[in-house]
Amino acid sequence: MSTASQAKQMIKSIVEIPQKLINFATNGITRIFSPSDDDYPKSGVQPYEGDTAENRHY
Repeated sequence: MSTASQAKQMIKSIVEIPQKLINFATNGITRIFSPSDDDYPKSGVQPYEGDTAENRHY
């Protein structure tokens, strides 16, 4: 590799690395603050059918 092509590659990587870091951070921030995309069924509140404290036998 010639010195000129090595210099071009270094400059390219110096510019590319901060762009990748900013892209990584903004993708995370966008995902955190975007509306929820959960597709859970609307089942409502489910009653608890377990043992109560007074019915427990140790």
